[in-house]
Amino acid sequence: MQEKIVIRKKALINRKNKYFEVSEQFFKPLLVLINKKKKNISLSLYYPANYEVNVLKLFKLLKKKNIKTLLPVTKSKNEMKFVEWQYLDPLQVNKFGMLDPCHKVESSMPDIMLVPLLAFDPQNNRLGYGKGFYDKYLSRFSLKKKHITTIGVAFSFQKYNELPVSKLDIKLNYILTEKGLQK
Repeated sequence: MQEKIVIRKKALINRKNKYFEVSEQFFKPLLVLINKKKKNISLSLYYPANYEVNVLKLFKLLKKKNIKTLLPVTKSKNEMKFVEWQYLDPLQVNKFGMLDPCHKVESSMPDIMLVPLLAFDPQNNRLGYGKGFYDKYLSRFSLKKKHITTIGVAFSFQKYNELPVSKLDIKLNYILTEKGLQK
């Protein structure tokens, strides 16, 4: 556990120092993957903070597609749910300093989930902020839905050779960086 704390601190500093704004081209491999999926899919995004990849640029690309967009809402006990959110809908600051949709309507389960991260490795292990929101959600709801496609969104410099992993950590299906989509 101590090793994860050290990596988190280094990864946060590294991401801040090397951050760059991505273009719409960054998301082209994701659109190819979405086009292969069934119609009427729901896509969960995150509202970028702390120098995370700016996924809000996706809204321009998704305009013409029939995709329901969701944002996470944090709940008690480090749990979260996903609610429908459209670009420029109102947001409020939660107890963690992150932005949640104001109108917390009924929750939805995403078909594709974009996941923020601090670090990843070649086996698609992810190191997050340490609260376990995404891991808990995925382990709890993977029983209810056949499959949620998970895509870690990062910069290529966030890659580590190997990350420490616990039995509670959920592997991602893909990692999307400026170099493409890694399975």
